[in-house]
Amino acid sequence: MRILVVEDDHLLGDGITRALTRAGEAADWLTNAEDALHSLQVEHFDCLILDLGLPGMDGLSLLRKLRKAGNALPVLILTARDAIEDRIAGLDAGADDYLLKPFDLAELRARLRAITRRSKGYTDTLLQLGDLEIDTQAQSARYKGETVVLSRREFGLLLTLAENVGKVLSRSRLEESLYGWGNEVESNSLEVHIHHLRKKLGSSVVRTVRGVGYMMDKPAA
Repeated sequence: MRILVVEDDHLLGDGITRALTRAGEAADWLTNAEDALHSLQVEHFDCLILDLGLPGMDGLSLLRKLRKAGNALPVLILTARDAIEDRIAGLDAGADDYLLKPFDLAELRARLRAITRRSKGYTDTLLQLGDLEIDTQAQSARYKGETVVLSRREFGLLLTLAENVGKVLSRSRLEESLYGWGNEVESNSLEVHIHHLRKKLGSSVVRTVRGVGYMMDKPAA
C-alpha cells in the first residue's frame, strides 16, 4: 500500500513514515498541503494521512480541493483537535475516518486498511479470487488451500493486482504501489517480483499485456 503522510510536526511525521515502512508499507511524507496537492495530482497513492493544522493551506482546505476535483482517495485525518465540531467539519469535508493524537500505530494501520478496503469495493479482510485467498490484515496468501510464502513486495504487488482484477496496470502504476521516494528501484525489479509470483502461484496468475502493463484476470465463473 502506498501512503502519503502530510504532517508538519517533523518528529511525528518522520516517526509515522518510518513505522509504516517497517510494517511493510510504501510511505512518503510531506510537511505542507501545497506540496501534497501537487504530488497527489501527478502520482498514485492508496490513501492519505492528513493533519489539519498545516502551515499555509490547512488540511481541511486541501481535503476540500481534492474532493472538489473528484479525487476519491481514502483520507484519514490525524489531529490533536478533539472538539466534536472539528470532527464533523473533517467528515463533512470528505474524510473517510478520523484519529486523534496521541494514537496507537496498530489502530492507525487497521483504520488505513479499513478505509482502503472500502474504497476498493470490499469490506472483509479476506479477498477471495478463485483458488487464491489474500488476508489483507495478516498480509498473507493461500493458494488451493496451501500457504504461500511471499516477500513484503511480492505480497504488495499481488494485492495491488488482485484489488484491480480485470484491469491492466502500467509498470509505473505498479512500481508506485511498491516503492516510496527514498527507495532505489532497479530497472528489472518489477519483472523479478512478477517472476516470483508466477513461480509460486502458477504462470497464469499475472498476465503480460504487451506494451501496456500487467493484469490479473477475473476467475472463471
